[in-house]
Amino acid sequence: MAAVATPLDVRADFPLLGRGFAYLDSAATSQKPEQVIQSIDSYYRHSNANIHRGVYALAQEATDLFEGARERIAAFAGGETATTIFTRNATEAINLVAYAWGSEHLGEGDEVLITQMEHHSNIVPWQLLCQRQGAKLRYLHVSEDGRLSLEELEEVLAGGRVKMVAVAHVSNVLGTINPVAEIAARARAAGAASLIDGSQAVPQLPVNVAEIDADFYVWTGHKALGPTGIGVLHGRRELLESMPPFLGGGDMIATVGFDSSTWNELPWKFEAGTSPIAEGVGLGAAVDYLSAIGMDAVRAHERDLTEYTLERLAEVGGLRTFGPTDLDHRGGVASFEVEGAHPHDIAELCDREGVCIRAGHHCAQPLMRELGVPATARASFHVYNSREDVDRLVEALQKARRVLEL
Repeated sequence: MAAVATPLDVRADFPLLGRGFAYLDSAATSQKPEQVIQSIDSYYRHSNANIHRGVYALAQEATDLFEGARERIAAFAGGETATTIFTRNATEAINLVAYAWGSEHLGEGDEVLITQMEHHSNIVPWQLLCQRQGAKLRYLHVSEDGRLSLEELEEVLAGGRVKMVAVAHVSNVLGTINPVAEIAARARAAGAASLIDGSQAVPQLPVNVAEIDADFYVWTGHKALGPTGIGVLHGRRELLESMPPFLGGGDMIATVGFDSSTWNELPWKFEAGTSPIAEGVGLGAAVDYLSAIGMDAVRAHERDLTEYTLERLAEVGGLRTFGPTDLDHRGGVASFEVEGAHPHDIAELCDREGVCIRAGHHCAQPLMRELGVPATARASFHVYNSREDVDRLVEALQKARRVLEL
């Protein structure tokens, strides 16, 4: 059994967890600490006004709160403030790049390279782009232990047709931590751009987008203890400045004439319409909370829980886990199947015991087909989880096997 790491003791900060269940679905969305909830409440109670437009004091106060949050969010991820763009979620951020970058840089016969482990949000926008531009979508294979091959990456890049490489930083199914800095560097050396989907990485790993040095890095707020309705795109300045806007309307303009318009500076060029002001303030509070804990401590906590979970799940008869066994290459996710049981039945029986896990294809249907399963059950963690939550999961799984007479 793995040695017990110094656990984080922050559960009391999360009001919803007072209901007594073991919440093990943070890869889908995280719970929110009181500090985030209060920041949003305070904004609406004391600072609510539209931003960037009003000259009165309340509007300036709201603008300062929103743009101050942007500065802290950029710093948290190692990005520049001007190249940190707010979107509705990571999905919109990827669509923004696929549309605005892709329409200018992808043509007939070109290729986009992604992987078999991608979330649908990092598949479908590239499918649509390739269909529009007459390009080809290619996939890197996932090995039996849930890893990508850099040798295969080199072979595909050597063909000279790849214009974009888009890869998950951490797989939401396998937990695989991909070597994204190396992938981005090899893509650039081959003349290709790169996009990293950090939706599962930013909540649980120390991430520095400047060190990763991809052309685009996206993530979403609601998995990182923040509110829904806000995502983040970090982009290379020269690319963002050369790209056309994704959405048109208020706030993204410099001037509007009857026949044409000019665009605002970064980051506002890509932020049309009224911004997600309260959400931005809430995400600012979320990164403050994570920064106070320290992302090295968050990573150590997740690693310990993952190791403990894999050890305890091995005690459950007929259970098979997916993903890397090397904890240095695995994030806080444990996907599994129980022989003879549908994952939905397993999840429903766990719910009867107050244990919340996810069951389904996890928005990764191509990966499910490669794994040879219709779906998996999945437990995933955050700072508020403990080994006791894992023990409750294992007890619920053992009881489910008895109920199902397995």
